[in-house]
Amino acid sequence: MYEKILETVDFLKSKTNGFEPEIGIVLGSGLGGLVNVMDVQYTIPFADVPNFPVSTVKGHKGQLVFGIISGRKVIAMQGRFHYYEGYSTSLITFPIRVIKYLGAKLLVLSNASGGINPSFRVSDIMFITDHINLLPNPLIGNNDERIGTRFPDMSNAYDHRLVVLADDIARKLDIHVQHGVYVADSGPSYETPAEYRYYRIIGGDCVGMSTVPEVIVARHCGLTVFAVSVITDLGGQEIPVEVTHEEVLNAANIAEPKMTAIIQEMFKRLDEIQL
Repeated sequence: MYEKILETVDFLKSKTNGFEPEIGIVLGSGLGGLVNVMDVQYTIPFADVPNFPVSTVKGHKGQLVFGIISGRKVIAMQGRFHYYEGYSTSLITFPIRVIKYLGAKLLVLSNASGGINPSFRVSDIMFITDHINLLPNPLIGNNDERIGTRFPDMSNAYDHRLVVLADDIARKLDIHVQHGVYVADSGPSYETPAEYRYYRIIGGDCVGMSTVPEVIVARHCGLTVFAVSVITDLGGQEIPVEVTHEEVLNAANIAEPKMTAIIQEMFKRLDEIQL
């Protein structure tokens, strides 16, 4: 894997005049609007990048975007890869390793998720403080010590300092936010009422089909992580509600401007934290 990472990094540097990002961003379903506030320098389709899989999900543009946000050099994934598309978790997280070796120190992830905390409402923004992983761990298999340790610590997977900073920003912008535990399951079917109840019992506040493998790999290779969910539907209610992908995208679009404002301001204030 190490050689493939370097091959991909060399390719991207050759196409971007050696662009070295400080921050990597993964933009999930309906959350691609952050690119609209970016001073875009380069755009490269996933299909053109060596060793990348190809996104097959509606609402995911499937490209890397290099540019500047709030004075910070960033690389953004417009779209991501999922276990339910038939790829292994080690393959869907390969781009995270590439982001690290391009020079990034911080990884910011966003996703759409189903709310299972009864206090949540559709279009709420939830800062992820922990997770429960029900997907195959992307670190299963041989470990290359050049990339990371065999047994990475996950006690602070979602950097507490960044959550505190984001809370302060949200207060000053008068944006209501939630906090909680993200449960990752495989999908692509949405959860049954019994599954929603189970995830709540074991400690989850929302459930989705991504993000956690990316976080595990990010921590394995030394990236600091901040992650946010947009609550796009509600499960575990007394009366089951049918969920469609279109409704998920619509709900995410409502929250998008608020999340964009928080992340822009966070990038301005990153010097307050030693990454």
